Amino acid sequence: MSPRTNASAPESGHGGRPEAEPAGPAPEQDTARADASAERAANTAPVPGPGGTASTAEPRSGAGTPGRNAGSAAEPAGEHEQAGTTTADTATTAEPADRSKRAGATAAPTVPAAERATPSTAGTDSRAEPSGGSAASPGPGGDDERIVALRRFSASGRRWRALQLGLCGASLAVALTAGAVVVGAVRNSGTAPVAATPGGVSPALLAGGDLDSGIRALQTHLRAQPRDHGGWATLGLAYVEQARTKGDPSRYPQAQRALDRSLGLRPGNDAALAGRAALAAARHDFAGALTYADQALQQNPYSERALSSRVDALVELGRYSDASKAADRADARRPGVPVFTRYAYVHELRGDVTTARRVLEQALGTATSRGDIAYVATALGQLAWSQGQYTTALAHYARALAADDTCLPALEGRARAQAARGDTEAAIRGMEQVVDRAPLPQSLVELGELYEARGKEGDRARAHDQYALVDAWVSLARANGVDADLDTALAAADHGDPAAALQAARAEWARRHTVHTADALAWALHVSGRDREALPYARQATATGYRNAAFLYHRGMIERATGHPRQARALLRAALRLNAGFSPLGSRTAREALEAMK
Repeated sequence: MSPRTNASAPESGHGGRPEAEPAGPAPEQDTARADASAERAANTAPVPGPGGTASTAEPRSGAGTPGRNAGSAAEPAGEHEQAGTTTADTATTAEPADRSKRAGATAAPTVPAAERATPSTAGTDSRAEPSGGSAASPGPGGDDERIVALRRFSASGRRWRALQLGLCGASLAVALTAGAVVVGAVRNSGTAPVAATPGGVSPALLAGGDLDSGIRALQTHLRAQPRDHGGWATLGLAYVEQARTKGDPSRYPQAQRALDRSLGLRPGNDAALAGRAALAAARHDFAGALTYADQALQQNPYSERALSSRVDALVELGRYSDASKAADRADARRPGVPVFTRYAYVHELRGDVTTARRVLEQALGTATSRGDIAYVATALGQLAWSQGQYTTALAHYARALAADDTCLPALEGRARAQAARGDTEAAIRGMEQVVDRAPLPQSLVELGELYEARGKEGDRARAHDQYALVDAWVSLARANGVDADLDTALAAADHGDPAAALQAARAEWARRHTVHTADALAWALHVSGRDREALPYARQATATGYRNAAFLYHRGMIERATGHPRQARALLRAALRLNAGFSPLGSRTAREALEAMK
């Protein structure tokens, strides 16, 4: 399973219009056109356009997150304007699934403020977070017993596999049914999303100690000043960030209560509305996130939190053209690290890796806080890894960890790059460290695949333990209001029940059309033996220029299964040429398929 790594923001594209759901599989007589599409997808790199942008070519491949945040957070296409939105970026009309006809038609972007060497402003947000009062339950460092059960099993399951798996399931069942204490995304991951750091929380707060200390300070303040609406808003947003960094979705209800209290004290205050936008995005309610962001911007057009969340929501709704406009607007109004990273990701989704890299490098040059440095360096590492530049990626991760040695996205990225370079033992040690602290679906699956790739005695059982923990996390997430269908689809397609994967992928596609949801649905259909249905979605996923090796691999395997060996060979070779280490198991399968087609 290839990660949706992006520590910047959800997927979005500068100039990409919403995509309509494909009507069905391409007819047999369209083989020649499909051949041309595959060749473009496999071999055409973005051509720099005016202002340093690249015109969109057919897919090449990227780091896919979610995320990406991490990235935070990416995907849909073709969503109509959400009810209640009030800002100007309206959705364009839906377009055909094959977007290659528009290649090269994008307009030159505005030069971001990052390129004007504007100092980072991301560190201006309050560092205080969760607080006491009615909205607070356990202390800032305390974890819900369900997430503790996940972490405990993740750490010890490698020693007492069968026994501990049973105990973990029992602990989760008790916690979920007995009303365990609720204390309030997934990294970009990417899962989700996902993906991206919530707009408005300074990346400086990513360090666990800073975040927990801020939460304790804010709790103390709110006990003394319980009518401080701004304090409650900051607290709510901090719980969202704590859920992300600790992999603990049980903090979201607590965040909701804190934000509701802020709005109860001062209805319509932009800080709480922006916090609601971040919370909705973390729960993968991207239509709600867009509505709340627009409401916040009505009150304060310069709210960094709302501007960032608006970009995230549009990206995750597949409204890439609108996301590009929103990123330009955010850059003009509130230049800073949160905006710069989103601006870069919008370009990455179009295949314009050159602009994405330049913006991130200039953002890193302006970063002053250790958190900002770690955040941007991690984003650069993820971008380099997605392009097969493993030595460069490791250098960026080293810089991130020198600034903050607890930065989980950097630790995860380093393990991924080590695996791509063939250092499986180091990669496993690193990924074990990550899942022991934050057992999230993407890292659990990747650790499982690393065990399978190593193939030592007991590794298959260890791998299955990690896949089982994905189901436990999904149950916990859903219990706390998180839409986890994309996580379910991706994990179940490769390591679970194909029927469950297809059901989840269809449900996610019904909500939002993005390159990531198109890819997930295509792959779920493929593993269910429905390749002709899968092919239009696979082609749509690779139609924006986004350079993602996993997408190319998935489409290549589907083209092969539908009797298009020429396209399959071109796509599989392109995936391995772009990022040969995109997945411990997928890379191996791609090589085996190419060998079989000789």
